[in-house]
Amino acid sequence: MRRRRRNRISGPSLSIALAQLTAAAWETVFQRSLLMARGACSVAEYQRMAAEKVAAMQTATRALMRGKAPVAVLAPFATRARSNAKRLRRKI
Repeated sequence: MRRRRRNRISGPSLSIALAQLTAAAWETVFQRSLLMARGACSVAEYQRMAAEKVAAMQTATRALMRGKAPVAVLAPFATRARSNAKRLRRKI
């Protein structure tokens, strides 16, 4: 299966990016809450939660300081939220 390449010039609008981020973050929080409620959340998962937020904030700050578009500032958070949701879907 081939991955489609996203056209870098015409990315999603800010409202679409926010909606995607919201959906992925909601799913990630829900799945992690289930893991915690079951007592199945590993130490590595707790560490990942903190480390990924720091890394996303650093990347977003760099984009903001370089004058990038608001969508580019949200991108690190959205990317991590989507990948976490996908990864956690396989765990639960």
